[in-house]
Amino acid sequence: MKYKRIFTIVIDSFGVGAMYNAKEYGDEGTNTFAHIDENMDPFIIPNLMKLGLGQIQKPVHAIINENPIGYYGKMNELSVGKDTMTGHWEMMGLHITEPFITFTENGFPEELIHELEKQTGHIVIGNKAASGTEILNELAAQEIQSNAKKMIVYTSADSVLQICGNEEIMGLDELYRCCQIARDITMKPEWKVGRVIARPYIERDGQYIRTSHRHDYALSPFNKTVLDLLKENQKDVIAIGKIEDIFNGNGITQSYHSNSSIHGMEQTLEVMKKDFTGLCFVNLVDFDAKWGHRRNPVGYGKELEAFDCKLELVLNELKEDDLLIICADHGNDPTHTGSDHTKEMVPLMMYSPSMKESSPLEIQDSFGTIGMTILENFEIPKLSFHIGHSILKNLV
Repeated sequence: MKYKRIFTIVIDSFGVGAMYNAKEYGDEGTNTFAHIDENMDPFIIPNLMKLGLGQIQKPVHAIINENPIGYYGKMNELSVGKDTMTGHWEMMGLHITEPFITFTENGFPEELIHELEKQTGHIVIGNKAASGTEILNELAAQEIQSNAKKMIVYTSADSVLQICGNEEIMGLDELYRCCQIARDITMKPEWKVGRVIARPYIERDGQYIRTSHRHDYALSPFNKTVLDLLKENQKDVIAIGKIEDIFNGNGITQSYHSNSSIHGMEQTLEVMKKDFTGLCFVNLVDFDAKWGHRRNPVGYGKELEAFDCKLELVLNELKEDDLLIICADHGNDPTHTGSDHTKEMVPLMMYSPSMKESSPLEIQDSFGTIGMTILENFEIPKLSFHIGHSILKNLV
């Protein structure tokens, strides 16, 4: 075992350039990092630059560190699709060959909506693709006036069914109950969305504010992941943010819910004070949910600057036998058309205080590089269906 603790931090949606097949997804020319950088002047992210981000993608305004530490490069996604579950499952060894079903064009089928109304006792309004802020501005007042007899159902470019509920009128327990019903209904093959998401909100002075009590009801991975193997081999698997939701609890030994990306980094710093052997797996969703989908490059850039400040603390806390991995699960170029994720390569930055060298990495052919490197570190054999290869031997 080379490293006792591995910290893998996913900057949700932080792409670094269109993939070779981006045209198939309507994403030619996308580059989340480069286009954020173009809109930020100055752009103060010295710790990401220290880890080699400037060598991965040359910036205009962020200042390149000419002597980066650790190892750095890009990863392609082998699986089809460009959603959160696909990206994270691939990191942990699974190859997704069929994309999750989406209902972006026409909303959900009448039969599905009828069944949802019948089982929940609520009248569905919405039933279309929309952003979370748009749908609340359009329909929240109607839901509130109905005293929660109506509930807002919507989707996005992702494979999701989302239900909005006012925390103070519908209540969290009722919202979660309805989402569990929706999850059960959408287990039918023709309706099988990747996630059902509870989207609670409150109303204050005419403004509709989403709260931190979001809850995802995801599909379980279709086969064993790296997380399962770590747990089976008595290693700790500590999940921060929405990691537990993404894997539907499978392979997790301990989980922390985050209220924000900054909170997620603070939780990571707390976990770093603990003595454990295994993986701390972190997802920081604000980059995607607050800024990428809402096409706000400056907001995204400021979030990266705040993250960078916390990253400095993480780097200072690393022990000699710790490994830090920073990556992303897909792109979400805030200057692109629409509000969908973008099919991009993602960064791979790896660092340990014990490293004696620093070097660029070859472009990896799948996100599975991460999971396979973790498995080899803990001397756990990969399974026959796992994709990716370990680069542990490259980390010197």
